[in-house]
Amino acid sequence: MARIFFNGQAMTGGPFHAKVHGHLVGPARTAPGYRFFSIRDECPALLADPSVDTAVEGELYDLPLEHLRDAVLPGEPPELELGVIELADGTPSLSMVLARGQLERGVHREITEHGGWRAYLATLGREA
Repeated sequence: MARIFFNGQAMTGGPFHAKVHGHLVGPARTAPGYRFFSIRDECPALLADPSVDTAVEGELYDLPLEHLRDAVLPGEPPELELGVIELADGTPSLSMVLARGQLERGVHREITEHGGWRAYLATLGREA
């Protein structure tokens, strides 16, 4: 099993939740030290930044590694990559993070101040 933190469309109520349904552990937050970006307003991306004191809301899941490999990762956009983050309780977790080189492209909207994907979507008049 792989513990993975989702903070976007795979969360409960999101369009990709069916891929992870039945594996929810519960709500979770990152530790402080993360920035948050929108990829075309389709999905979010985390970026570790020890200079910030912000945390991001999400949900924690336990997935079989085969399911992660075969059902989840193939649908992720190229702007994201699998990484390891720190949760608020100090434990590590897998998560989809902003891929190396993406920040330098300067095309992704920073949404850190919203604290979570659902809060950001609400500013656009959309639901997750």
